[in-house]
Amino acid sequence: MSAATLCTESSTSCTSRSPTPTEGPRSRFAWCLTGSGHGLSESLALAGRLPQVDLFLSAAGEEVLAIYGITLASLKTRFRVLRDKSASATPVGTLYSDVYHSVVIAPATSNTVAKCALGLSDTLPTNMFAQAGKLGIPSLVFACDTEPVVVTRAPHDWVTLRPRRIELDNVERLRAIDHCRVVASVAELEQALDQRLQQLALAWNAPSTSSS
Repeated sequence: MSAATLCTESSTSCTSRSPTPTEGPRSRFAWCLTGSGHGLSESLALAGRLPQVDLFLSAAGEEVLAIYGITLASLKTRFRVLRDKSASATPVGTLYSDVYHSVVIAPATSNTVAKCALGLSDTLPTNMFAQAGKLGIPSLVFACDTEPVVVTRAPHDWVTLRPRRIELDNVERLRAIDHCRVVASVAELEQALDQRLQQLALAWNAPSTSSS
């Protein structure tokens, strides 16, 4: 495949592009959003501090963004946005054109974690994860259900969740997947991204404002 296919706002309108001459090969982060609201705003804040990031949205991810009051228009002021509008997850083709050096799934639902751990790929994020692994591109997954008790912010309140054994087991399965690193908190995600930037000889766009 000589050029990667990027789906635009219209589900029937797609254009092809390769990395621009100023970008070079494997010059961008591919950041995937799933249907999780846990740490969503914090994850997007980290994505906004990274150099050259494209967002890949699952259909569930789009729905959850709307629930949390985050519009596509606001995201497009900071990122290139690719949407899950084809049965074959067409935007995955960008990986074959050597555009991305890293794939990030943050936050990742227990459903996405299970699919990635079992080698299933029927959404844009899970397809990105599978193909990145086959190409040897490192993936970083912020798994939401990693502790016996998880306190998370719902759209209108805080809730306490108690992941089942199967969710916790799937996180451990995912840790064993090639080219994959799993983190369990926003703080761990920031630390892992910082290490990845150092590996790539890159830097954050803005200083950290976290207290950790």
